[in-house]
Amino acid sequence: MKYPGRIIRKGDTDTKVVKAIQQRLEQLGIADFDGTGQFGPKTEQAIRLFQARSTDAQGAPLVIDGEVGSITWEALFGTRRVPTTDVVRGKWLQATLQTAAGEVGVVEQPAGSNWGTKVKVYLQSVGLASPNPWCAAFVYWCFEETARASGKPNPLPKTGGVLTHWNRTRGTRIPVAEAVNNPALVKPGQVFIIGFPNGTGHMGIVESVHGGFITVIEGNTNGDGGREGIGVFRRVRKIASINRGFIEYQW
Repeated sequence: MKYPGRIIRKGDTDTKVVKAIQQRLEQLGIADFDGTGQFGPKTEQAIRLFQARSTDAQGAPLVIDGEVGSITWEALFGTRRVPTTDVVRGKWLQATLQTAAGEVGVVEQPAGSNWGTKVKVYLQSVGLASPNPWCAAFVYWCFEETARASGKPNPLPKTGGVLTHWNRTRGTRIPVAEAVNNPALVKPGQVFIIGFPNGTGHMGIVESVHGGFITVIEGNTNGDGGREGIGVFRRVRKIASINRGFIEYQW
């Protein structure tokens, strides 16, 4: 059975889905069910036990919450049972992602300075001087390169501010709660937005989706994915770590 596009938790009334989970847990020797298809305390406890013994697709321990989201579903049923796509819809989004991919490996000069020949170009595209945080400028520049080549207007707001981008966008917002429930809503070419408590943020471009995980290309990042990093890198993130959401742009 494929992931049903929502988190399954205690009290769920879809007996077909709940039975599939119970039967799989029985197969794995986690618990012995009567096959009622009712998601009660026994099922919740069995899921917690499975999560405590299992890892996600990246080898990290599962979150022990007694719920079956896309990451736990994949651990239960396998990689072919969750939404997966690296197909980009539309030639202009394809061109934008190709541009972003071509920048992977660009680093600041010197590292940690928010400075460098290419960083200056990214920042200038949104009217900022170096040095400045540049993850939003990088995303804008990638879309601007496609816009310039196609003769189409850039659909992104021209800003170096991540949360300003989120607030001003005319694209389609996908709140993180909806994306976590249904990873199929997240598509290659979308922009992800993370907000931090101090009013700053971080953003990048989705390259592919695999269940509860996304491969992204982002600037001003580093090995741990933080803001104020040193370059342009390809990273894997959990959809649930994108605390603001995703934006889909149309050309």
